[in-house]
Amino acid sequence: MLNLKFKIVFISLISSAGIISAQRFADQVPNIKRYNQKEIVDTAEGIKMYDKLIESIGGDSIKYNKSGYNLQGWNEDYYLNGKLLHRGYYVDGKLVVFKNFFENGQCERSVANPDPLRCHEDVYYEDGKQRKQVTYYNGLPQKKYEYYNNGLPKYFEENDKEMKFLTLKKSWYSNGQVENSIELLDLKIKKYNVKNYYATGQVKEEGTLVLSGDGKEYLKDGVWQFYDTGGNKKATEKYNAQQTANK
Repeated sequence: MLNLKFKIVFISLISSAGIISAQRFADQVPNIKRYNQKEIVDTAEGIKMYDKLIESIGGDSIKYNKSGYNLQGWNEDYYLNGKLLHRGYYVDGKLVVFKNFFENGQCERSVANPDPLRCHEDVYYEDGKQRKQVTYYNGLPQKKYEYYNNGLPKYFEENDKEMKFLTLKKSWYSNGQVENSIELLDLKIKKYNVKNYYATGQVKEEGTLVLSGDGKEYLKDGVWQFYDTGGNKKATEKYNAQQTANK
């Protein structure tokens, strides 16, 4: 009988210790907080605080639940006024798919992360206009579109499927004029046609680039022409990419 009582007391002590241990672990996780839009919206990038939870673009953080365990399933975050800020689906503390919202209810971004290599992101301005579209592969932007808040295009970049070289890049001034254009001409030797423009639309310089042998630099090669704002040719220069790479 005495032995039985000892076992009961011993088991009770173990159970209590387990509860205390679990409580202490949970206490390490901050209480759920609500957010102020002015504090979390970056004027250049929008709401970026969830990017660290997206594995396919290099995120290495994990989000926990109230008990201190990796967050699972659908979860939401809110603003101080109770309006929805974020709704996302989590697997082991990592985001798989989610949407963020401004306080006015407009979607700030929509992100789908179907596997560790691929991710697609649509980002919007507070008035609902498209701000950015990005398709990531292996943590890098394979395709990227950016727009001014007036709806005009700002930047476009496209890389090959394996992210080894550029296929097309273009940027625009806020008035809609093209600022810079880089277009692949020869896939075999990775040769590009380049044109840079003044804000008036007049060509500023033009020539060709080639990708260096190590794939790290785009070097000027061949004849380049330079023009003034009136369209008059002001200089001609010749480059040798191979010699430049060997310096």
